[in-house]
Amino acid sequence: MHFYSNGKLLLTGEYLVLEGAKALAIPTKFGQDLEVISIKEPQLIWGSFDNNGNCWFEAIFDLLKFRIISTTFESSTDGNADKIAETLLEILSEAKRLNPNFLNSESGFLVKTNLTFPRNWGLGSSSTLINSIASWAKVDAFQLLWNSFKGSGYDIACAQNNTPIFYQLLNQKPVVEQVNFNPSFQENLFFVYLNQKQDSKKGIAKFRENKQQIQNEINEISTISDEFLKANNLKDFEKLIFEHEQIISSIIKLKPIKQELFSDYFGEIKSLGAWGGDFVLATGNEKSNSYFENKGFETILPYQKMIL
Repeated sequence: MHFYSNGKLLLTGEYLVLEGAKALAIPTKFGQDLEVISIKEPQLIWGSFDNNGNCWFEAIFDLLKFRIISTTFESSTDGNADKIAETLLEILSEAKRLNPNFLNSESGFLVKTNLTFPRNWGLGSSSTLINSIASWAKVDAFQLLWNSFKGSGYDIACAQNNTPIFYQLLNQKPVVEQVNFNPSFQENLFFVYLNQKQDSKKGIAKFRENKQQIQNEINEISTISDEFLKANNLKDFEKLIFEHEQIISSIIKLKPIKQELFSDYFGEIKSLGAWGGDFVLATGNEKSNSYFENKGFETILPYQKMIL
């Protein structure tokens, strides 16, 4: 069996998507494969591989007792094999709870996951995994996400769709609408990696601390999401980026990323997802690459190289 899930980027609505704002999200050309092969032993033998084909995590689970037998983890910087194995076991246990027939056999499985992007890029190594496990287990991926973690679920929607989408939580239910977001000025759009992995859980916690009565802001961001689709020139698009950054900045009490890191930049810059890390969206031209490289940011992807 083979499953594949798309990575994700949230262009509008970060934080406020949790409160019902309409958000514009885009699946990426990068994602994660999950391959499942049946074996005779009643074990789940798991191997996770990075985009260079290196195995960074291995675990063996006993399927009869549903517990961890052994784990290994290759990383000089972060992570803990036991913690990752426990999290994986939680996801699998939740999938099994949603579908008791899942992993309910006397034989076992060899599972291999393959990321097509660097693990630290923040394009959805967890959401792509959850979506693919849900497909394998034949359970609802949103339910699996919410029973295992927290989050809006827009990343699951991106994993399942091959076009840009509007994503909204209405009465705590995901509403997904495929949209045509194909800006005529896309050669002026770039994604720049900040190399500062943000913990989205911490970002969300900070947002929940600071949020007041924000219904007006939710409505404004929903309107900006609509306007992102309608913008037919770069100037209008940049104005929307600026407005969006100001609104989120006022809620989470953090400076916009342009003000923080790139105050002398000639284009506009928009944070994506948890502020301060992963990728930002920048508007610009042929001079943009050298500007960001001179600042020490060397991973710059043109819009078309990132977006599915």
